[in-house]
Amino acid sequence: MGSTATLVWNVIFSAVGAGYFLYGKRQQETAPLICGLVLMIFPYFVSNAWALFVIGAILMAVPFYYRD
Repeated sequence: MGSTATLVWNVIFSAVGAGYFLYGKRQQETAPLICGLVLMIFPYFVSNAWALFVIGAILMAVPFYYRD
């Protein structure tokens, strides 16, 4: 798996991704829906804690700057 930090960031980003996904599905908005799906999946492919944090932070910010 990796370090403890990687595991913690994985759980945080997956939880936020689930929230974005549900919000995007209920409000029929594509940006939160897609970002939520990617936030739930991408931690399985990234093993570096810093890269995980940077990618996750960017994906969490996208729905705030991109509106449908």
